[in-house]
Amino acid sequence: MKRPYDRKLILEDGTEYYGYAFGDGEDKVTEIVFNTSPVGYQEILSDPSYTYQTVVMSYPLIGNYGINSDDFETQTPTIGGFAVREYNDFPSNWRSEKTLSEVMKEYKIPGIYGIDTRKLVRSIRDYGSRRCLLTGMETTAEDGVKIISRAPILTDAVAKVSRKKITEYPADGEIKIVAIDCGMKQNIVRSLNRRGVSVTVVPFDTSSEAIESLNPDGIFISNGPGDPTDAVPVINAIKDLKGKYPIFGICLGHQIISLAYGAKTYKLKFGHRGGNHPVKNLATGKIEITSQNHSYAVEAGSLKNTPLTVTHVNLLDGTIEGIECKKDKIFSVQYHPESAPGPQDSSYLFDKFINIIKENKNA
Repeated sequence: MKRPYDRKLILEDGTEYYGYAFGDGEDKVTEIVFNTSPVGYQEILSDPSYTYQTVVMSYPLIGNYGINSDDFETQTPTIGGFAVREYNDFPSNWRSEKTLSEVMKEYKIPGIYGIDTRKLVRSIRDYGSRRCLLTGMETTAEDGVKIISRAPILTDAVAKVSRKKITEYPADGEIKIVAIDCGMKQNIVRSLNRRGVSVTVVPFDTSSEAIESLNPDGIFISNGPGDPTDAVPVINAIKDLKGKYPIFGICLGHQIISLAYGAKTYKLKFGHRGGNHPVKNLATGKIEITSQNHSYAVEAGSLKNTPLTVTHVNLLDGTIEGIECKKDKIFSVQYHPESAPGPQDSSYLFDKFINIIKENKNA
């Protein structure tokens, strides 16, 4: 006899998907998005860029290798929820310490499994990202739509995930940088530390004067959640700092640099999320397979009146994936060279940043 459904996901248009609960059991309204990565659900779970979002995993089997303490991208996951086809609550991996459901309960992250994720991903692809409600079977579609419509649209995502005090990550080399934390993944710190770069991570609302007082050799702007136009303190700081220091931005940091130079951003229909996005490096002609997670992109036409030039483009939809201003020693990419999860084709960008810093110090 088939087990009765005990959980449902309701879209803002009233469409319902029936399944089973795992993780936390609270009702929650979030934006619904999808990710195409076949592995890396722990890194996705703990990526701050998924704040206020329920992620539909297109790969059907989730949970089979459990959760370990080494692969978290943040100390406190803030993802809105998880929707998967098949959930495995009996992981088989020597590194596993907890099940995915146990960790989701710990951080109050609701989940649903057993739904038709192929149908749901196609719906998001065809009609765009929308808001949804994870709830119990007792909630009707009509009531669910009302709950979604009454839920506030939150704009404090960066403030929610950014650390509240300065944190030092020392390394053996001579280079030291300041990283502005807009929701920074820990593998960015690891990638820089491995290259001998000491990293001082500061809250997103740290002033340009406070950053300069730390006497950095370069400045990094991290990934993060939400609309980049909401990150006003960071935009203003970069307006003051550009041209003074070598600067490197990733994902939200890429968008913030563009806004600081007067360009514009816009929201994509359903965003880019996965580990298989082909990006062309316009300088070399090489194709990089990249890890991506973003809802917004830089508007190409808005770059015309800025000193920024396009360095990388997405081969799936032609969107801008990289920019730079050589005069100001500033560059950025929309994707994630630190991967976690995903391919490592683009890790050379950390070396590029270091080389620019060295050239600037020796100038």
